[in-house]
Amino acid sequence: MSFLKDFRAFAVKGNAVDLAVGVIIGAAFGRIVDSLVKDVVMPLVNFILGGAVDFSNKFIVLSMPPNYNGPMTYADLTKAGANVFAWGNFVTIVINFILLAFIIFWMVKAVARARASLETKHEPAVAAAAPADVQLLQEIRDILKQQRGPVA
Repeated sequence: MSFLKDFRAFAVKGNAVDLAVGVIIGAAFGRIVDSLVKDVVMPLVNFILGGAVDFSNKFIVLSMPPNYNGPMTYADLTKAGANVFAWGNFVTIVINFILLAFIIFWMVKAVARARASLETKHEPAVAAAAPADVQLLQEIRDILKQQRGPVA
């Protein structure tokens, strides 16, 4: 019974639940950013560079499967069991990572800026300084309290 109690305490502990929520949100956010890179940024980069950025179908066939007569595409060759050096897919993934990191950097920077602006909006207003005569009366009161002791 002690093991089950310990496990339950761990599973419902705030940190474990927060971590689970973070992983779920992170996975969804990763899919959003991946789609942003793949479906929005990369087509624009390909358009600007004339379609030269998509290396995903660039490869070198190291060894062919015996009696293979199918199409010479990466997907078909790997499915048939060919030994393929897929350098283009690696280059595409590296480019996607760099773009993804750049976009995440700017998103984090924007969130930090938004948080900073919210924190400055919610800071308590500094009380206006009391007029000189009120300050003088407060000082006199404090001096009198020190001389007589606290009034009960």
